[in-house]
Order: sequence, then C-alpha cells, then structure tokens
Amino acid sequence: MSVEEKMCRTLEVPMSPIRVEVVEDFVPFRQYIRQTLAKSSLLQIICEVSDGPEAVKSAVELKPDLILLDIGLPTLNGIEAARQIRKRSPKSKILFVSRESDADTVRVALGFGLGYVLKAWAASDLLPAIESVCKGKQFVSAGLLGAVIPDAKRQPVEGLRQR
Repeated sequence: MSVEEKMCRTLEVPMSPIRVEVVEDFVPFRQYIRQTLAKSSLLQIICEVSDGPEAVKSAVELKPDLILLDIGLPTLNGIEAARQIRKRSPKSKILFVSRESDADTVRVALGFGLGYVLKAWAASDLLPAIESVCKGKQFVSAGLLGAVIPDAKRQPVEGLRQR
C-alpha cells in the first residue's frame, strides 16, 4: 500500500487535500519539503514563508489545516510564532520541523504543536508525522524520545511513534 493510499484510508478524506503552510527560512530545505509533500496528492502547499511574522500573518489569513514550522527563524522564532498562531488560528495543527534537539526546547514546542521532527530524520519521519498530527496524535522523532520522555524506550507512549 502506498503512503498516499495509507494516508487516504487513515485520514478518511480521500478527495479533500490537507492545506499546508510551510515555514522554513533555509531555501534548500524548503525545496526538500516541497518535493516530499508532492509525493502525496492529499497534501497541498498553500503558502511558503521564511520568517515568524509572515508565518503568523499567513496562518491568520489562510487558516491552513497544517503548519510545518521551523524553530530557528529570523525576526520571530518558531515557538513564539506558534504561540501567536495558536491564539489566532487555533484549528491549524502545528508540526515542528527543526534541527533543534534540546529537550527543553522540544518540550516547550510540543506545548504548542502536536509533533516534532528532527530535520536529520525528515526523510523517514516527515510523512508519518504529518499523518499522525492530522489524525490528532502526537509524533516525536525517535531520536528525541529518550530526551523528551525518559522512559519512552521501555514503555510505549500513546500517540508517539517509536522505531
């Protein structure tokens, strides 16, 4: 079963694409995200921005279903942008995609978003993370589980994907 078919069945919205806002300041990685999302007709990028204030503005105006949000953004970091987006576009789901791996940063980010993917793990984790977050489940790249949830490797944690 293809990723698209799996997402279609699990999301139960075969004809309605998920509207995605991509917030990433590093152009080559933003292009990588675009190419990855193009693998599924269920995902439609409606907006690409490169800083925090634009992320907030476009989220408020466009009300995307999903926001892929970097943390290390110019002008306004991703966590503060998420804080503002949560207040002004509360139905938009947030999935952080960042190189930041500090446990405290990840915990704070997860207070505003449903998922956190390390950029280094994006090849294997981005589409499964999108699937989980769109279903309302939390997702954390496996490389972060031990730091964020110390017992995660010994005890299954509801809603978190483990390898």
